[in-house]
Amino acid sequence: MKTEFKFSNLLGTVYCKGNLVFTPDGDSLLSPVGNRVSVFNLVQNSSYTLPFSHRRNISRLALNPAGTLLLSVDEDGRAILTHLPRRLALHHFSFKVPISALSFSPSGRYFAAGVGRLIEIWHAPSGPSSSPDEGLSFAPFIRHRAHVAHHDTVERLEWSSDSRFFLSSSKDLTARMWSLTAQEDFTPTTLGGHKEALIGAWFSGDQEAIYTVSQDGALFQWTYAPIMDGAPPEDDDGKDDGPMGWRIARRHYFSQNNARLVCATYHTSSNLLVAGFSSGLFGLYELPDFNMIHTLSISQQEIDDVAINQSGDWLALGSAKLGQLLVWEWQSESYILKQQGHLDAMNDIAYAREGNRVVTAADDGKVKVWDTQSGFCIVTFTEHSSGVTACKFAQKGSVLFTASLDGSVRAWDLIRYRNFRTFSAPTRLSFSSLAVDPSGDVVCAGSLDSFNIHIWSVQTGQLLDQLAGHEGPVSSLAFAPSGGALVSGSWDHTVRIWNVFDRTQTSETLHFQADITDIAVRPDSKQIAVSTLDGQLSFWSVAEATQSANLDGRRDISGGRKLRDRRTAANAAGSKNLRCLSYSADGGCIIAGGSSKYLCLYDVLSGCLLKRYTVSVNLSLQGTQEFLNSRTMMEVGPAGLLNDEAEPAYVEDRRLPGAGRGDFSSRRTQPEVRVTAVAFSPDGRAFCAASTEGLLIYSLDRDFRFDPFDLDVDVTRASTLKTVEEGQYLQALVMGFRLNETFLQRRIFEAIPLTEVGLLIKQLPTVYLARFIRFVAQTTDASPHLERNLRWIEALLTTHGPHIKQNVSTFAQELRVLQKAVGTIQADLARIAEENLYLADFVISQPASKIDGSSAMISNGSHGVIGMAVRRQRAKFVVDGLAPQ
Repeated sequence: MKTEFKFSNLLGTVYCKGNLVFTPDGDSLLSPVGNRVSVFNLVQNSSYTLPFSHRRNISRLALNPAGTLLLSVDEDGRAILTHLPRRLALHHFSFKVPISALSFSPSGRYFAAGVGRLIEIWHAPSGPSSSPDEGLSFAPFIRHRAHVAHHDTVERLEWSSDSRFFLSSSKDLTARMWSLTAQEDFTPTTLGGHKEALIGAWFSGDQEAIYTVSQDGALFQWTYAPIMDGAPPEDDDGKDDGPMGWRIARRHYFSQNNARLVCATYHTSSNLLVAGFSSGLFGLYELPDFNMIHTLSISQQEIDDVAINQSGDWLALGSAKLGQLLVWEWQSESYILKQQGHLDAMNDIAYAREGNRVVTAADDGKVKVWDTQSGFCIVTFTEHSSGVTACKFAQKGSVLFTASLDGSVRAWDLIRYRNFRTFSAPTRLSFSSLAVDPSGDVVCAGSLDSFNIHIWSVQTGQLLDQLAGHEGPVSSLAFAPSGGALVSGSWDHTVRIWNVFDRTQTSETLHFQADITDIAVRPDSKQIAVSTLDGQLSFWSVAEATQSANLDGRRDISGGRKLRDRRTAANAAGSKNLRCLSYSADGGCIIAGGSSKYLCLYDVLSGCLLKRYTVSVNLSLQGTQEFLNSRTMMEVGPAGLLNDEAEPAYVEDRRLPGAGRGDFSSRRTQPEVRVTAVAFSPDGRAFCAASTEGLLIYSLDRDFRFDPFDLDVDVTRASTLKTVEEGQYLQALVMGFRLNETFLQRRIFEAIPLTEVGLLIKQLPTVYLARFIRFVAQTTDASPHLERNLRWIEALLTTHGPHIKQNVSTFAQELRVLQKAVGTIQADLARIAEENLYLADFVISQPASKIDGSSAMISNGSHGVIGMAVRRQRAKFVVDGLAPQ
């Protein structure tokens, strides 16, 4: 079995903290999830997570106007410059202090960073896609200049449309206007008058006005006009006498009772201001008249950040406390995206039989179903009233079973998305483990309160039996895939193998030296793996009830030190143990995780550690660092446990003794990294792990990034497009694969005439064959050109069929993707044919004159259904013509 599993995606977490960023085309949204960045494609309904990770949680994101360079900064001020289309980290840099604001200039040549109360302007690297008037600059992070004038932290930076000026908003109750370079007759301007810290400041579209917003809900409109000393603005008679300057022209206030303004953003072209409040409500206002267009309450928790796309149609809202991310289309008042992760730790995960879905069960009482292809949660079940401890799929049908601490076991129909059966015990119990018979007729559950195993009939919902024998809580249950035995593990240091379907219901007892944490049965039902609290992993034969091998997993999983640990990470192995196990599809390997930052992949036959995967390197979690820094130790304890961040003013406002505002039960806690559940996919090409940061997907599937062939300075996007215009399609296609840009490859692909397909395929070098097959398969799945794509597939398989057959192991991944795309086309055409079968027969049976008349009416816009049926029938004839005889 291959062990080259790579991180593929992060599910279960959609937003943690920081700012949201739309791409320039407005189709994708970038969201910081812990120390990683997730990209949500709102048009194609898909998501992916960038492969790089920071050492701490990300605090700020900035994307250049071209949408190619992404700058992400964590809480310690360490930045990573990333090429977003190729998902490649280009440069690492440290600002050495936390960054509170970050913004690229509209020209893309500079970016501004708020470093405490300072403002630093840096040169941004440029590439071939930049303006031709500028030279190429590949050296990033060259500081241009620094500005010092604010007396407190800079909260936001906004540029003018011509990149000559920028505005800074600070907690010192002022906003300031700066120039990028020295300008004649310009001096930095201070805009004061607010009573609380500023949220943001923006230029209007014509740059004739400036808008500033503060936390108390005050919106000031500033205009450049004569300053009348001692006279209010309304007493101005319109004369231009006196010095010119920026002054307050109008004042507006958000009236939201006791709610505070938390975040805001302004869309220049449409004059729209979006404001988010601490009550979970956001409002959309039109400036300069301050007309309220729309308001919506999305939750009871505050909105941490808002963003608006380039067209001004979609609003992105993020709430860190709820882990919620929303994209709202305000004109149609509908959700484009609505995703939310679990509020508490995940306890169990389960793969669907097809491998395209993963189910997670968590302590928040919710059961979520995630699509592994798109990365989105497709359904959430909330019927459980307490934490859900286990979830299992039935081998037949789309049926899911869950066990909860509320004393119920529920069966879910994943076709209709409903709870069709609920199982309960005669007495109130809290179920902690679950097992489903391979036939789907029997479900078993173990409890922490009662030491018995309860067995129910799925068909009737009645309690069939209770298996007694354990002297401690039942921690794990598993049915053998053959259906002949039930294996149970308990805190009484024993594992029992039950013959549930025999009359006697006898059990074989296996004794251990510590509590049982998890049990896994090999797919051939001949072996079980047992993990115990002392860090041991043992393998037993089911038929003979004898131990075949034993591994000491404490040293393998040891690593990571907590802030309060008195021992080093190497000497703290005694506190580590394996808590979750999962066999691979072929039974040759087993993956194990537990109270550590590592996942261990073992070979079952030899007992060797094949590979160790690091779940997280995020120092914001406890247990990720190997050595503690003595400089962070203080008299009262580690500096990381001290709450040195100031709370909001409305929380620490205690005006009278004994009268406090805010939640006194809230404490600053640092979560600990751990793995609570692991599961292999049914095909064995991926596995997932439920960790503190979310659901991590590791996969063998190769997703090509920037991997050029013979790339030189002459191979650019402009030269490639020029080659296409000259009709040299093969050379252009090879140049496109050298650059490995999907958009460019698709443009070349669509420009090639169908008459050139056969000759081009024959001349295509075999080194590009695997890439081209994958590209055609992905294009077939997303493109509406049905006949064109099928002709490409036919030419590929006809010309290079012998070569592919001789190297079937090399092209296995690409052929699997191609087969899936063709199968999707077949299913869609079959559905269309079934829906319009009788209508198509009626149209075909009509005389030619009537058909000609109907065609004329169709061209004029009439008989839309008949026209659609005719087009679908023609498409069916085309496919039938391509099918082999």
